[in-house]
Amino acid sequence: MLENIRILDCTLRDGGYYTHWDFDSGVVDSYLSAMEKLPVSYLELGYRNNPESGYLGKFGYTPIPVIEGLKKKTTKKLSLMLNQKSVEVGDLDSLVSPLRGLVDMVRLAVDPANFDKALVLAEAVKARGFETGFNMMYMSKWDRYDSLYGKLRGLNGVADAFFMVDSFGGMTPDEVASVSRKVLSEVGCPVGFHGHNNLQMALANSIAAAEAGVSMIDATVLGMGRGAGNLNLELLLTFLSRRDGLKVDFNELGSVVSAFTPLMEKYRWGTSLPYMISGTYSFPQKEVMDWVSNRVYSFNSIVRALNNRIDRKEDNAKYPLFEPDRKYGRVIIIGGGQSVPQHIEAVRQYVSENPDTALVLATARHAALFADSPAAVFYCLDGSEARRLTANVGRECYRGTCILPPYPRVMGTDVPDYAQDTTFELKEISVVDSFRNSITAIAIQLASELTDGEVYLAGYDGYPGNVLSEKEATLTNENNSIFMDYADKTGRKPVSLTPTIYRSLAVRSIYQLI
Repeated sequence: MLENIRILDCTLRDGGYYTHWDFDSGVVDSYLSAMEKLPVSYLELGYRNNPESGYLGKFGYTPIPVIEGLKKKTTKKLSLMLNQKSVEVGDLDSLVSPLRGLVDMVRLAVDPANFDKALVLAEAVKARGFETGFNMMYMSKWDRYDSLYGKLRGLNGVADAFFMVDSFGGMTPDEVASVSRKVLSEVGCPVGFHGHNNLQMALANSIAAAEAGVSMIDATVLGMGRGAGNLNLELLLTFLSRRDGLKVDFNELGSVVSAFTPLMEKYRWGTSLPYMISGTYSFPQKEVMDWVSNRVYSFNSIVRALNNRIDRKEDNAKYPLFEPDRKYGRVIIIGGGQSVPQHIEAVRQYVSENPDTALVLATARHAALFADSPAAVFYCLDGSEARRLTANVGRECYRGTCILPPYPRVMGTDVPDYAQDTTFELKEISVVDSFRNSITAIAIQLASELTDGEVYLAGYDGYPGNVLSEKEATLTNENNSIFMDYADKTGRKPVSLTPTIYRSLAVRSIYQLI
């Protein structure tokens, strides 16, 4: 029976990784109203942080006026978190002391490697009159630290709760139970468990921890949290209601789930194959989270990069350096815009009249249009481009040369099997300083090595409209920076032969050239 379990909900703190710690006031009000009627003991509102560069929202700093406003709307115990790695004892007078009378518990997020420093910080928090929670991360790696379990005895009399954090979300119930028993044999305070859901075991692991003697469980609404997310509060409460008779107001539970559903539809947290791999092999979620959100990285490329980490390889393949055997009169870089199929006949006419032209395909999106071109064709391979090349050209129609960015490649290397003998890698990206991993940077570097003449572009249309999606805005910024860098370094602006809204490009209609 788990009827004595205390639940700490940390939705506003852990969920903030998706919202930059900003939540609509209506959502927060719905959250507080529902939590008031649900069997949850603590609400963790957010972080207390020293000023940082970049943007952190309301619950990234959780200023005193905000806490005062929230305190009026709930009778639950309140918690805030400090990142031990970025907080010194001297910071506590500004970060913690003003919380007296407002917050019950201050939790410290602790890397096991910093245990000794964290213990000093915890003692200073405790001395200021707060319940002190010690959240120790990377639970799946604790056995790698010498004497770590013995050190836990130093928390006795200091920590009011010790929380075990399965940071990578890859532990099994047996492993969680085993570690829980070791911890309980060393510490005298209540022990809690914070599970991540990479392998969808957050509930099973929480139950295993509780059955081993753990008495506090972290959860979040809809599992909202960094990377693959956490234990779903609604799942935990439903389970405890059925199994242990916990009284749950399902109308209130449904209302808070409804309040957060639009955020889930927008940010789509939860596990995926890359998160499963990272959890299994204890890789940091932040890096995988960045990869998953990147527009050019396919799941295959993410898994390949993780496998390279597992095998301790810089990259999974290396190819000969590209050394052009000739210079061409000019190069046309082909982008992915719709102006390529719209003006393809003009491009073909230009190439037939100027046979000393090389085509560099920055993307294989329109590669089928050039499969029978008499010009020399070079395919830039990075991200998902090998898969796209196979889909649009394939073995039967492939001709040309594949070019990879310099070794080692962040996401590993993927080359179609039929192109192995005609694939090379660039030695360096030297004609631009910014966004060197961009496919456009690869293409413009290749073009500069293929010609001393004009570098033309087709299919770099840009995105019309005043409101761009995040991905469109990011790509626009990258390309503009690359074009300006190239112009600064070479003294020449790239020239677009098709319509473009990139102001960093010169424009010359292809129709005046044929």
